Amino acid sequence: MASQGESIESLTRLKETFRKLPGIGPRNAERLAFHILREPRDFAAALAQALIDVKDKVLHCKVCFNLTETDPCSICSNANRDQGEVWVVEQPKDLLVLEATGLIRGTYHVLMGHISPLEGVEPEDLTVSALVDRVKSGTVREVVLALNPTVDGDGTALHLQDVLSQLGVQVTRPARGLAVGSQLEYATTGMLEAAIRGKANM
Repeated sequence: MASQGESIESLTRLKETFRKLPGIGPRNAERLAFHILREPRDFAAALAQALIDVKDKVLHCKVCFNLTETDPCSICSNANRDQGEVWVVEQPKDLLVLEATGLIRGTYHVLMGHISPLEGVEPEDLTVSALVDRVKSGTVREVVLALNPTVDGDGTALHLQDVLSQLGVQVTRPARGLAVGSQLEYATTGMLEAAIRGKANM
């Protein structure tokens, strides 16, 4: 049987682990640690297994770079999706937001970030070259730049528009509904629907 000292050490270690998560301060870390302590051992085991499974099974789709457990992902391999329409987003979470609207009939391409010289992020640090290769394959007729309407998002969109326009593909962008400086993940369904239906050429 573990001593009281060993139990406290374990609890402290758990709290310190939670504090490494984004948005988790000391109080929230302590609250989460005590919550797990109160739960049955089966709960802790299931949580631990879920964390291991995420690290072991989740990967990036070789086509669109979305998170998936199958490669290519279920969207890219779906014959009913319009392979000629590619919606470009910054992160997998942005893809999930757009997909939840049920309005996208095409496929996606996840950049894994945005161009930001101040943060040292250049085009080669993203999946821009993979997007260019998809367009060069000849199967893509339209690229929709569904990037966040921020300074970095707009800068990334302009760079992509410049690169893609040389390849003879139509480049559009959601036109209405999204306020400048906002994020896709915080937009309402109505805002997203207006933006999606209001696509405009760049």
